Amino acid sequence: MSSDLCRGIARLIDHSLLNPAMTNEELETGCRSAAEWGVASVCVKPYFVGRAREILEGSEVSAGTTVGFPHGGHSIPVKAAEAREALDQGAQELDMVINIGMAKSGEWGYLEEEIGAVVQAGHEGGALVKVIFENCYLEEAEKRRLCRICRGARADFIKTSTGYGSGGATDDDLRLMLEEAGEAMGVKAAGGVRTYAHVVRLRDMGVRRIGASRTESILEECRRASGE
Repeated sequence: MSSDLCRGIARLIDHSLLNPAMTNEELETGCRSAAEWGVASVCVKPYFVGRAREILEGSEVSAGTTVGFPHGGHSIPVKAAEAREALDQGAQELDMVINIGMAKSGEWGYLEEEIGAVVQAGHEGGALVKVIFENCYLEEAEKRRLCRICRGARADFIKTSTGYGSGGATDDDLRLMLEEAGEAMGVKAAGGVRTYAHVVRLRDMGVRRIGASRTESILEECRRASGE
């Protein structure tokens, strides 16, 4: 990646390799591509973390994985154990899904305990923790409450969606999350981000990470736009 512009765009992207049918060969190819492009991280299925870390060795790209993915219904001890196992395998970033049903039930104490347990496990292992809301199922007041819980738990990022719900990253949701996050947390947009122009617009809003599965086409667009 030669231009400063495209290097900066690449460093916003978490390259998503989470399609359930992806083969080991496809995952390896995706990790190598991520290393070549110099993105921020790859997010792989949990069993593949160790291999991803091996492939990315010597690059700037972090190895990331999911916790409680994609529906968030795992118990708190299982999520905490999943986080610790990922860290033992070499994960440097964790993207956890909240228990969406508990948010809809107004069980905020449960969510404080759940988010706190995974953030603590991640931070004890030296990893960044991103908390996924799945905003398409939530009302504004629920989103704001979750932002404040994450801020209290010292999460590193709050994230719009898994990409597997009924909706993705909307401008309205991102504005709300950026307002609530302030300087305390980063905001990650995920779900439906497919073009270079969209990435630039999100960057200009203040979004600090972007989940994308079409990373190569986005960065190829950047190269063309920068005249390379």
